[in-house]
Amino acid sequence: MTHTGGTLLAAGPDVAAFRAAMGRFPTGVTLLTQGSGDDTVVMTLNSLTSVSLNPMLLLVSVKSDGRMRPRVVNGGGFAVNVLSEEHQELAAQFSHPDRPQGQSAMLRLGAVEGVLGNAVVPEAEAFFECELYATHEAGDHVLLVGRIVALHDRAGDPRPLLFHRGRYARLGAAEADMRQGGRAA
Repeated sequence: MTHTGGTLLAAGPDVAAFRAAMGRFPTGVTLLTQGSGDDTVVMTLNSLTSVSLNPMLLLVSVKSDGRMRPRVVNGGGFAVNVLSEEHQELAAQFSHPDRPQGQSAMLRLGAVEGVLGNAVVPEAEAFFECELYATHEAGDHVLLVGRIVALHDRAGDPRPLLFHRGRYARLGAAEADMRQGGRAA
């Protein structure tokens, strides 16, 4: 094995090492919503995965003991709003424990009620409205699988908000390559 720098761990990595290593994997940034109006709850989320095309399923991961889990389970669904670069401040605000809820969250997001009764952000890059399809316990988190019943993909040139190495990021050279006709592998 060739060592090119960094830390090699044989077994039993600690939480800090795991977080640092996972931080090297850039992710998109979303807002997970449940309810609307006075019942709106929102949290910033970067654990979004496409699961299946038939049926159309996606997966999000939330803390098992967090406030979002019972809301999604009892409400039977959720919405995921994919944020653009212009939404960095919203992402930061809704990542805190004292984040807005209810009507103040709706107003702050510029949200409207979606077809399933959950808040959606019309100015998001995309949003997905989901019925709860399955839940799976996974350590200190629960995986929530949603069946997509409605979605919206904003027209125009996407400028997604990214999260990388513990901070918000923007597309760079890869985006320029794509605009010049290059293809991602």
